[in-house]
Amino acid sequence: MKNIEIKDSKTFKILKSENYNYIFNKKDGLFMRWGKTEDDDPEYGLIEIADIEISTICSGVDGVPCPFCYKANTPNGINMSFETYKQIFDKLPKSCCQIAYGSSADAISNPDIWKIMEYTRENGVIPNITVANISDETAEQLAKYCGAVAVSRYEDKNYCYDSIKKLTDRGMKQINIHVLVSSETYPWIMEIFKDTKTDPRLAGLNAIVLLSLKQRGRGVGYHKLSEEKFAEVIQYAMDNGIKFGADSCSAGKIMKALKNHENIKNIEKSVEPCESQLFSQFISVDGIAYPCSFFPEKDAGIDMLKITDFNKDVWFAESTMAWRKKLLDNKRNCPIYDV
Repeated sequence: MKNIEIKDSKTFKILKSENYNYIFNKKDGLFMRWGKTEDDDPEYGLIEIADIEISTICSGVDGVPCPFCYKANTPNGINMSFETYKQIFDKLPKSCCQIAYGSSADAISNPDIWKIMEYTRENGVIPNITVANISDETAEQLAKYCGAVAVSRYEDKNYCYDSIKKLTDRGMKQINIHVLVSSETYPWIMEIFKDTKTDPRLAGLNAIVLLSLKQRGRGVGYHKLSEEKFAEVIQYAMDNGIKFGADSCSAGKIMKALKNHENIKNIEKSVEPCESQLFSQFISVDGIAYPCSFFPEKDAGIDMLKITDFNKDVWFAESTMAWRKKLLDNKRNCPIYDV
């Protein structure tokens, strides 16, 4: 990580060095990374995306907390203040391109959210967020500040589909559905696939993103979808021309499901396995940096409010290097959960 040069404009952020390079398009989210050559895939680089939890207050979509929330959030959570957020943001290196916010189903449990997003935008980083049930006013603000918005699918699909239309009606292009992959939610996945062809509210949808179950929080009562069933889901999407993606936790299963696909080499280039502390960093609502938001060891984080140099004190800290080695030794498959 020597002789790094970062060029930042309204449209692009470009990082150049001998062994680690990337181009990020701020307008459409296209991201390309390579190493010494275009065919070289670096094992790790610098922070490219931060996952920052700005609220743990959530009442769900209808006043009932989500039954599978891995964070087990309730209406009795806490918010990160703008002042705390600014302290954290200002310590992030210029290599950071995007910030994904963890908040509530309606996005606005933290009253500082628009101030937070505005500050982020003003400093050349693109905000993204996951929501579930938003008002027209909230959709207006999200369209103003965010590059992408994911809308979570709950049992009643109308919350999700109505929220998507509010966002796409305001010109947003990078709107995805997030749906949990589990035995219990399998029918929802297939319903969404079919609805993309028939429901006009989904006309502007970008893609469906499959999120593998991690049995944590209230998700402990849900059950992993078998690899055979998961492969059937992927094949159905491919056969029916449905745009889909998946979280990095699912990369191994995606590649296994598509191993015989004629275009597997090109598909592999767009499938990113776990990038926790290889290219991304999670920061909790109380300002503690962990490898990812599913990390269970609550005493193993680094306090962002106490550090002076992110790269020195977090990114190349002893605990981070140990996690990084563990993840790479496991071929970037999750070393904690059976996904």
